[in-house]
Amino acid sequence: MAPPIILPALNETPLASGLYVVATPIGNLRDITLRALDVLAQADLVLCEDTRVTGKLLHAYGISAKLERHDEHAAERARPRALAALAEGKRVVLVSDAGTPLISDPGYRLVREASVEGYAVIPIPGASALIAGLSAAGLPTDRFLFAGFPPPKSAARRTFLEELAGIRTTLVFYEGGSRLADSLSDMASVLGHREAVVCRELTKLYETIYRGPLSALAADPELDAPRGEIVILVGPGRETEASAADADAALADALTRLKPAEAASEVAKALGLSRRDLYRRAMELKR
Repeated sequence: MAPPIILPALNETPLASGLYVVATPIGNLRDITLRALDVLAQADLVLCEDTRVTGKLLHAYGISAKLERHDEHAAERARPRALAALAEGKRVVLVSDAGTPLISDPGYRLVREASVEGYAVIPIPGASALIAGLSAAGLPTDRFLFAGFPPPKSAARRTFLEELAGIRTTLVFYEGGSRLADSLSDMASVLGHREAVVCRELTKLYETIYRGPLSALAADPELDAPRGEIVILVGPGRETEASAADADAALADALTRLKPAEAASEVAKALGLSRRDLYRRAMELKR
């Protein structure tokens, strides 16, 4: 049995005044950075989405700090007090419940106002579900677009996806488990025959990564309202004209789920080919 890991002592060098934007673990508490612990231990005020969640993290490392709620509902009230603390030369820390603050979390207004007022804004990097998902997906990472959470309603979600359909880069989304199946279905319909990856519960006990075409992931019963936090990654669309074999393969897949006209529309959007020609071919394949 390996001996327990002993953490180095906290750095007691006095911390300068400023707004510290601190990343926290997305699941596994061991993913906190030593520098984040140093900063949290000397904070005069910690702004957090949920004081109970951050309180548990601090308790795990024997740190006590003054916590104040700073979520989408409380930010307007908390921001003036945070700016006043900075004016007094104090150390203010901004965290989210999990991951890097401001990534689909509240906080950018505080960062903007603090910087406008001339206070130091210091990033303390660390865990991020976005980056963790990209690192494990096996999709192109030279360029990617983080699109956050899709709209909850299907009509708005499809419009949102149509705006992204022509972007030739890996797309990354966050989603809740209860809406995952509906989102994947709309993505398969709007974005077409693309490779995708679904990451569930990253860094946690039940971490699972699913890979395959969007259509296959949308039909996977294991992804019908699973529990946990979800990252969806969708590969870039095609940059070159698809071959007849590519079109037939995409049509064959789409016809397992859709009527010929709908299959032709889906593949036309995905491959940039004529819907009329694809419909004619879909009817031939159906026969």
